[in-house]
Amino acid sequence: MNEGETRVWLRGQITVPAERLAEVRAALPEHIALSRAEPGCLSFDVIEDETDPGRFSVTELFENRAAFDAHQTRTRASDWFHITQGIPRDYEVTEEPS
Repeated sequence: MNEGETRVWLRGQITVPAERLAEVRAALPEHIALSRAEPGCLSFDVIEDETDPGRFSVTELFENRAAFDAHQTRTRASDWFHITQGIPRDYEVTEEPS
């Protein structure tokens, strides 16, 4: 990482409707594995709330904007994108000094 670069965080949640929950749960392990294997991915977690089925907490950390942008590009061409299309998301993306 170059001096002065910032890490990129994505934090928030995805709320999956009951009728789509089985399909999303089935696709999630591959999505997580592919994301964690990407260059520049420092952490990637999608965790379902134990008390509110269908509500997933999402936390992603990438070493820089380029790595985050590459992740976004890859996911738009993935099965995950198609399986979760139209599902409500509430994310905040921030950049923080490394």
